[in-house]
Amino acid sequence: MAAGKLEAIWIKRAHGARMDPAPRATLRVGRGIVGNADEGGRRQITLIDRSTWDLITEELRDHVDPAVRRANLLVSGVSLAGSRGRMLRIGRCRLRINGESRPCRLMDEARPGLQHALTAPWRGGACAEVVDEGEIEVGAPVEWVEEETP
Repeated sequence: MAAGKLEAIWIKRAHGARMDPAPRATLRVGRGIVGNADEGGRRQITLIDRSTWDLITEELRDHVDPAVRRANLLVSGVSLAGSRGRMLRIGRCRLRINGESRPCRLMDEARPGLQHALTAPWRGGACAEVVDEGEIEVGAPVEWVEEETP
């Protein structure tokens, strides 16, 4: 199976604040991205995939920067649709997908109609928790892997 790629990383320093692009990030088990405002819980990291984002912007007939989605990671070469419970490896780190990420009202503030465009199943991306911690960087390989049993 061909691997995808980590295209972008964004870190939200405070709730409601803008998403800051970063060339790399540190992932911690039980926390998510170090320095991100949304640490802990089952939504430690949010992800969107490039092909879905491109489809949405094509439907909107407008170029919309994927940073406005307010996700932490933009991946290409893998589909996040229906991935609940699956394991995604980014570089040497593994993430368990816990479910869909639902768009909030901030989407329409960024681009009218964006929240509605993201409401279909899995279009808003996915949320995940860190299974294996470490460093990730833009350009790292991304692939689905089987969950290892102890």
